[in-house]
Amino acid sequence: MKIATFNVNSVKARLPRLLEWLEDSRPDIVLLQETKTVSAEFPRLEIDALGYNIETHGQKSYNGVAILSRAPIEDVMCGLPGDRGDEQARYIEATIAGIRVASIYLPNGNPTDSDKFPYKLAWMDRLIAHVRDTLLPAEQPFVLGGDYNVVPSDDDVYDPQGWADDALCRPESRARFRTILNFGVTEAWRALHREIGAYSFWDYQRGRWSRDEGVRIDHLLLSPQAADRLVACEIDRAPRGKEKASDHTPVWCELADAA
Repeated sequence: MKIATFNVNSVKARLPRLLEWLEDSRPDIVLLQETKTVSAEFPRLEIDALGYNIETHGQKSYNGVAILSRAPIEDVMCGLPGDRGDEQARYIEATIAGIRVASIYLPNGNPTDSDKFPYKLAWMDRLIAHVRDTLLPAEQPFVLGGDYNVVPSDDDVYDPQGWADDALCRPESRARFRTILNFGVTEAWRALHREIGAYSFWDYQRGRWSRDEGVRIDHLLLSPQAADRLVACEIDRAPRGKEKASDHTPVWCELADAA
């Protein structure tokens, strides 16, 4: 089973690129972020024509997450538990072929001297609680994929010193990310790769892509049951080099069939 995460930075603006990538890569499950459209206006017909079932959690112009799957999508949950007043569309969770999957668009948190950083940290605390209290006790394999807006270590950013005070690299953000891993959750790409300087996001400004000045913030986190089946995980750089591309590129993992 091939599971991919992809921050498309507007599903309607990037639709030709998304369809092209779906046809070329043929993932079984796709976790999309920053769809930036209400669910009623999601381009279902075009994606359905490629053989995907679709579940979305959207809002106008901002945020938005979705799950695409060749297999049926069951038991869908929209929104991260823990704050009924949070109306931002950043989390959708469902079961597909016995695996619980979630598409996550974690808050950016910048500028850190605004209320956006405490919101990011509180959101991460809610995610920690959900993983600890609900997902792990269920003992069901799960894959939590998405744009975490967290650079796990200095090996994952082109300029660690320059980014040190950014919300993506702040110790508070990294500590919460490590808390999830310390539960026995596996970060798929790093589990299989030791190289530094591999990125999944390159800003549109100042020629970051052409100079390969990026950060690695798109992650796939696997429960112990899913990690036991992990056979591959790669960053697909090709879509980022296309015309009118998203500033992110897909990350995918492959799980072997259950024994």
